[in-house]
Amino acid sequence: MILISKHIVPRGYVGITIFPFMFLKYKTLKEDKILINHERIHLRQQIELFVIPFFVVYGTEFLLRLIQYKKWHLAYRNISFEREAFKNETDLNFLEKRPCWNFINYF
Repeated sequence: MILISKHIVPRGYVGITIFPFMFLKYKTLKEDKILINHERIHLRQQIELFVIPFFVVYGTEFLLRLIQYKKWHLAYRNISFEREAFKNETDLNFLEKRPCWNFINYF
């Protein structure tokens, strides 16, 4: 389910997915197929890790990447879940052929 909220989406971002919701900053972003695909990839990742463990792993990996790169944006872009989503966001058929636990290939 896609919801619009300027307040839930952090500053500097246009979307965030917290199963089962996809929050977008602006209504017009609902038409952005690449962004929606990116967020759907995150939905699949969250389902595979039973949601709560996904956020634990995501947060832990972000902190490790932040120590490693010392830059917020670089750390964020190098989280395995984000690497998978960014690499495949333009392939609108990606989720149809994506194997389970595919994000592990991006560690």
